[in-house]
Amino acid sequence: MKKLLIIGGVAGGASAAARARRLNEEAEIIMFERGEFVSFANCGLPYHISGEIPERSALILQTPASFKSRFNVDVRVQQEVIAIDKVAKTLLVKNLITGEQYSESYDALLLSPGAAPITPPIPGLNTPLTFSLRNIPDMDRILASVKQSRPRHVTVVGGGFIGLEMMESFHALNIEVTLLELSNQVMAPVDIEMANMLHSEILAKGIDLRLNTGLASVEQTSSGLSLFLSNGESLDTELLICAIGVKPETRLAVDAGLVIGELGGIIVDEMMRTSDADIYAVGDAVEEFDLLTGEKCLVPLAGPANRQGRIAANNIFGGSASYKKTQGTAICRVFDLAIASTGLSEKRLAKTEIPFDKVYLHGASHASYFPGAHPISLKLLFNTDNGKILGAQALGRDGVDKRIDVLAVAIRAGLTVYDLQEMELTYAPPYGSAKDLLNQAGFVATNSLKGETCLCHSADIDARDDSQVLLDVRNPGELLKAGSIAGAINIPLDQLRERLNELPRDREVLVFCQVGLRGHVAYRMLVNHGFKVRNLSGGFKTYQAVTA
Repeated sequence: MKKLLIIGGVAGGASAAARARRLNEEAEIIMFERGEFVSFANCGLPYHISGEIPERSALILQTPASFKSRFNVDVRVQQEVIAIDKVAKTLLVKNLITGEQYSESYDALLLSPGAAPITPPIPGLNTPLTFSLRNIPDMDRILASVKQSRPRHVTVVGGGFIGLEMMESFHALNIEVTLLELSNQVMAPVDIEMANMLHSEILAKGIDLRLNTGLASVEQTSSGLSLFLSNGESLDTELLICAIGVKPETRLAVDAGLVIGELGGIIVDEMMRTSDADIYAVGDAVEEFDLLTGEKCLVPLAGPANRQGRIAANNIFGGSASYKKTQGTAICRVFDLAIASTGLSEKRLAKTEIPFDKVYLHGASHASYFPGAHPISLKLLFNTDNGKILGAQALGRDGVDKRIDVLAVAIRAGLTVYDLQEMELTYAPPYGSAKDLLNQAGFVATNSLKGETCLCHSADIDARDDSQVLLDVRNPGELLKAGSIAGAINIPLDQLRERLNELPRDREVLVFCQVGLRGHVAYRMLVNHGFKVRNLSGGFKTYQAVTA
């Protein structure tokens, strides 16, 4: 009878335990969790703080009793594994309630320790009013502090997933929020122009957003905390949430002599096996391979952890399953918007040797004539040699998830922008358009690759010289409302054919409209009349986002 020990629950460990039992009814399976909860919805924690998930119990997915009754897994909570002896194939375990230590042998061992919040060496950070959010006890402490002190102002440090969700949660509680982000944007997986659209939403909700601003030191005062910032300013607050990021928890692996990678995660092969043949590792603690570049990466997401747990269990019980790399598909709700991404961003592609280009589209979530349609902004990145889709980012109120999900599948399948043209997606006015935004992205990218359209981007507009002229084909009312680009000639599209003589034929015309569609019509008209032209991808809306 095989004996499997699992260190850590939640996504990776719990999925491995359940899969292992489904594969083998006779095996002895023991799972150790140093916390009180073995399987909980950690992604739902911010939404209980806000009250959107009203019942705390809804976050608890499995208990030791339910694991025992359904899967016959011996779950030992509040018991911490403090050492691994890979030669003797034993664990040293400490019961955190009684203080007792004991040894447990194994035939196979699975590590699922997760990742821990990064705590930078900031003077004064360790105060009773400073919190991070990783598990249910963290959530309980934050809620208890909010209930007890009734803060009027909270500061969140870090503009990643947890930071943005906590910002939204406190705003929902009618608490003023300052969000500090050391870089020039929130939501690091997306490019700056997409993040800038998100910044506008954050500011519109009254959040005190401070980019390029870090936390230098903290002082506790009689009324709360005084924060001293990297730009020399100070800020008074009553509660501090640190959401700077996470790092793999690898102490046990390091002490056991397992190989650790350059990024700080446990090295595993495609079967999720570590440098020891009898020890497997999954989830946030391991280094993975990027699907498109083949480079090592850290991807602390629940989806990959669940799949890795299942794969490890398969292989422990004689299978030959392999993990097919990671593409980092993710989504985050920020107030009324969703922002999502998959594959490679432009800033990551710029560090590779992959030849790439991009197109921007701004369309409606469903047929624009049907009530309730909302704008979606989409950025598509593709290989200029073969048209393969490399990455995508989207932002909007509705329909963002399904577009990015389709593109995530397309990337996984190795599809191209040519394939996007042919995709047959569901259509009815309440749900989509006869020519979906993804079809349109395929048309634009394909036209560019075939040379049927010459595109330019915002950087080209700002770098133009005397050999070029800038043409705005929007209507005068739009310019009054939204502004334009300095130096642009305005000829509305519907007047362009009759006013061609106003454009110099010895200069390249850089044409733009609001989102790129009328610009394309103008492009075709001008090309057919002998002009040298390029159309600004995504139009003035994208230019504003890039230069914000």
